[in-house]
Amino acid sequence: LKKLETLSLNGNRIQQLPPTVGQLKALRTLNLAGNQITEFPLGLGTLRQLDLLDLSRNSIQSVPAEVSDLQAIEINLNQNQVFLLITGFFPPCQISVLSAEVSRCPRLKVLRLEENCLELSSIPQSILSESQVSVFSVEGNLFEVKKLRELEGYEQVFGTSLA
Repeated sequence: LKKLETLSLNGNRIQQLPPTVGQLKALRTLNLAGNQITEFPLGLGTLRQLDLLDLSRNSIQSVPAEVSDLQAIEINLNQNQVFLLITGFFPPCQISVLSAEVSRCPRLKVLRLEENCLELSSIPQSILSESQVSVFSVEGNLFEVKKLRELEGYEQVFGTSLA
């Protein structure tokens, strides 16, 4: 598997990644959408060729500081929610914490955070002023997207359009 470039494990009820995934040094695409991952996978920073990390439709509630180790060009964290086994339904508990360290991802151009529970105040200003992000999708959160345009740094990064 040393030359494996694409690993698609979507929809497999995976709860966490084995640490050995970090040994797939040629990996460019890691698709983990539609699983049951509850914590942002650590140790992916060793995947220097990684272009796309798709963690959409999982149960992740926060993006930790370790995200800055990622070399990915695109990170998809759309629609993360927590399924309660006790009640058997999906309450509105999605990503609500986004570390400012995401702005330190050296190659990150696309950050998708649609349909989570982000407040406008939880969007780190550094994403607008210090990151390489040029596509920042945040529709369906707890604020109107047009309010994002009022934040300092928005104009210099995104001009007048927002994905």
